[in-house]
Amino acid sequence: MYNNTRVIQARLVFHKQSGARIEIFCLAPIEPYDYQLSLSSTTGCVWKCLVGNAKKFNTGYVEQTIQLGTRTLHLRAHKGEQQGNTYAIRFTWDDPSVAFSELLDAMGELPIPPYLNRKTEESDKTTYQTVYSRIKGSVAAPTAGLHFTDAVLDDLRSRGIQTTELTLHVGAGTFLPVKVEDANQHPMHTEIIAVPRQAIADIQANLGHIVAVGTTSMRTLESLYFIGCRLRNVETAKYRDVETIHVEQHEPYQQPYNMTAHDALQAILDYLDATRQSTLHAETQIMIRPGYTFRIVDILITNFHQPKSTLLLLVSAFVNGDWHTIYDYALSHDFRFLSYGDSSILFRQ
Repeated sequence: MYNNTRVIQARLVFHKQSGARIEIFCLAPIEPYDYQLSLSSTTGCVWKCLVGNAKKFNTGYVEQTIQLGTRTLHLRAHKGEQQGNTYAIRFTWDDPSVAFSELLDAMGELPIPPYLNRKTEESDKTTYQTVYSRIKGSVAAPTAGLHFTDAVLDDLRSRGIQTTELTLHVGAGTFLPVKVEDANQHPMHTEIIAVPRQAIADIQANLGHIVAVGTTSMRTLESLYFIGCRLRNVETAKYRDVETIHVEQHEPYQQPYNMTAHDALQAILDYLDATRQSTLHAETQIMIRPGYTFRIVDILITNFHQPKSTLLLLVSAFVNGDWHTIYDYALSHDFRFLSYGDSSILFRQ
């Protein structure tokens, strides 16, 4: 199972007439809420954004002139309501034949991880995307997938190994370090997931042999279990009343769950069939840490992660706390860490 999300050029730089530099980092769409609808919008959209030098961006809007082929157009960013350290930014432009995604491609910068301590390079536009990336929306790459080439995928298929896609749009919160002693107090970010019905059926048919390529695929797959548990308690007649399903951060630890993974997945399939949907759309805030019980994933392919990260907590949970042995070996053999680093294949313990 691999994550087909594609990194967008989400970092936009504007300059006020005073010369002040305003950097806007698009995190997630607000209106339209759906990623594809927002990115394909030609009439304007609103995004949740981080704003650099926000004090200088106090009123009105900032504007940038963009040359798109033979056309010259103007992109405006209007600062709206603040929530925490983010702002609702409304984007408007003066050419209704141009989609927002085209503007991002023309003006935006690819947001490479901050720990690389360098500016984005032209090569990152290729090397920081997986070969199977298709669905635009992430602000960070699912980096375990960077190790897969077309040749590797063809070889896997030639050996009868089935590959299946899912989508989790990676948010900037993936880089937020754990700064508290009690990991339960760390606020997990919410990310949007989309899993085709056929993929869910494939997972159900192959339980006991599920390989997640990356922590994003892992979080998506494990979230399916709790989504299924919740849907199992919904009467068929009330399926139409189901709003966007959100897996809470601490949901896996709040009560005992006795449903089998097979039955949980069947509950999702029944729901999709009854509502005539081909894809499950949901949100997940799931935090996988030591003490978590894995229901779906058997093998994890992942890079080596930095200390005090939720990703390392996930790895620790998967190998039953024995991550020190793995990381000591990696360090003693000069393995490369983080996004452009080496990979590992881990088996559930």
